[in-house]
Amino acid sequence: MHSVGIDLHRKRSHIAVIDEEGEQLLSRRIINDPQTFLALLEGVGECRVALEATYGWEWLADVLQDAGYELHLAHPMRTKAIASARVKTDAVDARTLAHLLRADLLPEAYIAPRELRDLRDLLRHRVALTRMRSALKNRVSAVLAKNGIERPYSDLFGPAGLRFLAELELREGPRRRLDSTLALIGDFTREIDATSREIDTRAHDDPYVPVLCQIRGVGRYIAMLVIAEVGDIARFATARRLCSWAGLTPTVRSSDGKARLGHISGQGSPPLRWALVEAAQHAASGGGPLRDSYEQIAKRRGKQIAKVAIARRILTLCFYGLRDGEIRCLAPRATARAVRTPAVSA
Repeated sequence: MHSVGIDLHRKRSHIAVIDEEGEQLLSRRIINDPQTFLALLEGVGECRVALEATYGWEWLADVLQDAGYELHLAHPMRTKAIASARVKTDAVDARTLAHLLRADLLPEAYIAPRELRDLRDLLRHRVALTRMRSALKNRVSAVLAKNGIERPYSDLFGPAGLRFLAELELREGPRRRLDSTLALIGDFTREIDATSREIDTRAHDDPYVPVLCQIRGVGRYIAMLVIAEVGDIARFATARRLCSWAGLTPTVRSSDGKARLGHISGQGSPPLRWALVEAAQHAASGGGPLRDSYEQIAKRRGKQIAKVAIARRILTLCFYGLRDGEIRCLAPRATARAVRTPAVSA
């Protein structure tokens, strides 16, 4: 069986094909058109394909999988660590992917099903909308600060706060900018509400959502985000490996028998880490074991490290909830009884 490496770019890509003996049969640059890819691969014959998980890889993965090709997704950072080269061109990168695939040395990334990727996009869309709305709210605060106006309400964007902003007397320029920003905030709020309703509908049908919601700090939205970002929990043998994949474990530098722990690696899914830290903040303000742990760690290491530590503990609880379908006595809201769910794939 031939091995194919594809170095994917925005407009054009490079394809390299090698045979079972490692001889290069083809090296060609083509435009990013589905029919062009399929026509070229049809002429190659029986083959398997290596594709690097670069920007915009999903569309080509769908095309190849729908056509019945055996697809392998290469992890970009690990591929670079294994096959760094002095001369780096598109042709070299494509040929390297093909050789790694032929030798079964390709470091592979998880290819989530299309439905799961769609759910991820929906949840990440809400995260993006929320962050853009937060930036606009900060601009409103900046307008008030520049004009020497105190905030009369802790929630400036609640009903009373919005009435205050609407009736506030300002010069023409700042008033026009404030009205424009408030209108944009209203638009974002409507979009966020619509997206939240769609997420709630999907959460209602997912059997794992009520399990994860037993963890203090985890609501339906964060539960759905964990389910979508983690995918198949069977990929992880232990909770520690899941936390490592999520970038919540410290880096280690070891030499001559001495080991030094650094900051968390920060790899994996940024939306997942953001959601877990948000859950940790809610858990720290509540009661029970997670709050007690937060306070103990905060006294020794500071609040930021404590939040990350609690985020990791929450993800550990999520691992057992997704793997076993239940959480027993590990979170305050789960002490009364264990919530069970049928053993279905996440």
